[in-house]
Amino acid sequence: MKIATVAVYVADQKAALQFWTKQIGLAVRRSHSVGLDLSWIELCDEGAESCLVLYPRSMMPDWAERKPSVVFECEDIDRKFRELIAMGVLFTQPPKRLPWGMFAIFQDPEGNWYGLREKPAQGIARD
Repeated sequence: MKIATVAVYVADQKAALQFWTKQIGLAVRRSHSVGLDLSWIELCDEGAESCLVLYPRSMMPDWAERKPSVVFECEDIDRKFRELIAMGVLFTQPPKRLPWGMFAIFQDPEGNWYGLREKPAQGIARD
Protein backbone atom coordinates (compact mmCIF):
# COMPACT_ATOMS: atom_id res chain seq x y z
CA MET A 1 0.00 0.00 0.00
CA LYS A 2 1.04 3.59 -0.58
CA ILE A 3 -0.48 7.04 -0.15
CA ALA A 4 -2.11 8.17 -3.40
CA THR A 5 -3.35 11.66 -2.47
CA VAL A 6 -3.60 14.08 0.45
CA ALA A 7 -6.27 16.78 0.29
CA VAL A 8 -5.55 20.42 1.02
CA TYR A 9 -8.81 22.35 1.38
CA VAL A 10 -8.63 25.68 -0.44
CA ALA A 11 -10.98 28.62 -0.93
CA ASP A 12 -9.34 29.75 -4.17
CA GLN A 13 -8.07 26.94 -6.42
CA LYS A 14 -6.45 29.32 -8.91
CA ALA A 15 -4.40 31.10 -6.22
CA ALA A 16 -3.51 27.77 -4.59
CA LEU A 17 -2.43 26.36 -7.96
CA GLN A 18 -0.15 29.38 -8.51
CA PHE A 19 1.42 28.95 -5.06
CA TRP A 20 2.07 25.22 -5.35
CA THR A 21 3.38 25.34 -8.94
CA LYS A 22 5.18 28.70 -9.13
CA GLN A 23 6.53 29.02 -5.58
CA ILE A 24 6.87 25.44 -4.33
CA GLY A 25 7.64 23.92 -7.74
CA LEU A 26 5.15 21.05 -7.93
CA ALA A 27 3.66 20.01 -11.26
CA VAL A 28 0.08 19.19 -12.22
CA ARG A 29 -0.24 15.42 -12.59
CA ARG A 30 -4.00 15.38 -13.19
CA SER A 31 -6.68 18.04 -13.57
CA HIS A 32 -10.29 17.73 -14.65
CA SER A 33 -13.49 19.70 -14.13
CA VAL A 34 -15.92 18.66 -11.41
CA GLY A 35 -18.46 21.35 -12.36
CA LEU A 36 -19.33 24.81 -11.05
CA ASP A 37 -15.97 26.19 -12.31
CA LEU A 38 -14.14 23.81 -9.92
CA SER A 39 -11.57 21.13 -10.72
CA TRP A 40 -9.95 18.04 -9.30
CA ILE A 41 -6.28 19.04 -9.28
CA GLU A 42 -3.48 16.65 -8.29
CA LEU A 43 0.03 18.06 -7.83
CA CYS A 44 3.33 16.28 -7.26
CA ASP A 45 7.07 16.52 -7.62
CA GLU A 46 8.81 14.69 -10.46
CA GLY A 47 8.96 10.99 -9.71
CA ALA A 48 6.65 11.19 -6.69
CA GLU A 49 3.99 8.55 -6.20
CA SER A 50 1.82 10.65 -3.85
CA CYS A 51 -0.03 13.84 -4.81
CA LEU A 52 -1.59 16.83 -3.12
CA VAL A 53 -5.17 17.49 -4.17
CA LEU A 54 -6.30 21.13 -4.18
CA TYR A 55 -9.80 20.34 -2.93
CA PRO A 56 -12.38 23.16 -3.06
CA ARG A 57 -13.69 24.05 0.41
CA SER A 58 -17.08 24.74 -1.15
CA MET A 59 -17.43 21.02 -1.90
CA MET A 60 -16.57 19.94 1.66
CA PRO A 61 -18.82 21.61 4.28
CA ASP A 62 -16.71 20.29 7.19
CA TRP A 63 -13.36 21.32 5.68
CA ALA A 64 -12.33 23.20 8.85
CA GLU A 65 -12.28 19.93 10.80
CA ARG A 66 -10.12 18.31 8.12
CA LYS A 67 -6.93 20.38 8.40
CA PRO A 68 -3.98 18.91 6.50
CA SER A 69 -0.91 17.62 8.26
CA VAL A 70 1.62 17.25 5.47
CA VAL A 71 5.39 16.98 5.76
CA PHE A 72 7.58 17.24 2.67
CA GLU A 73 11.03 15.68 2.52
CA CYS A 74 14.13 17.00 0.76
CA GLU A 75 17.82 16.09 0.49
CA ASP A 76 19.25 19.43 1.74
CA ILE A 77 16.88 21.45 3.92
CA ASP A 78 19.07 24.56 4.04
CA ARG A 79 19.29 24.72 0.23
CA LYS A 80 15.53 24.08 -0.17
CA PHE A 81 14.78 26.71 2.48
CA ARG A 82 16.84 29.31 0.57
CA GLU A 83 15.16 28.34 -2.73
CA LEU A 84 11.66 28.63 -1.28
CA ILE A 85 12.38 31.93 0.52
CA ALA A 86 13.64 33.31 -2.81
CA MET A 87 10.32 32.26 -4.37
CA GLY A 88 8.38 34.22 -1.71
CA VAL A 89 7.32 31.29 0.49
CA LEU A 90 6.61 32.33 4.09
CA PHE A 91 8.30 30.20 6.76
CA THR A 92 6.92 30.27 10.31
CA GLN A 93 9.93 28.24 11.50
CA PRO A 94 13.28 28.20 9.71
CA PRO A 95 15.22 24.92 9.61
CA LYS A 96 16.30 23.76 13.04
CA ARG A 97 17.52 20.53 14.56
CA LEU A 98 14.86 18.59 16.42
CA PRO A 99 15.16 15.14 18.04
CA TRP A 100 14.14 13.47 14.75
CA GLY A 101 16.27 15.65 12.47
CA MET A 102 16.25 18.97 10.64
CA PHE A 103 12.75 20.45 10.32
CA ALA A 104 11.11 23.69 9.13
CA ILE A 105 7.54 24.93 8.77
CA PHE A 106 6.11 26.98 5.89
CA GLN A 107 2.69 28.44 5.25
CA ASP A 108 0.50 28.62 2.16
CA PRO A 109 -1.56 31.70 1.22
CA GLU A 110 -4.63 30.16 2.95
CA GLY A 111 -2.83 29.94 6.30
CA ASN A 112 -2.22 26.17 6.29
CA TRP A 113 1.12 25.06 7.76
CA TYR A 114 3.36 22.40 6.20
CA GLY A 115 6.45 20.66 7.49
CA LEU A 116 9.71 20.34 5.59
CA ARG A 117 12.18 17.75 6.82
CA GLU A 118 15.58 16.67 5.67
CA LYS A 119 15.77 13.10 4.45
CA PRO A 120 17.19 10.85 7.18
CA ALA A 121 20.60 9.32 6.50
CA GLN A 122 19.22 5.84 5.73
CA GLY A 123 16.95 3.12 6.97
CA ILE A 124 13.94 3.26 9.24
CA ALA A 125 14.35 4.76 12.71
CA ARG A 126 13.15 2.48 15.48
CA ASP A 127 13.01 2.87 19.26
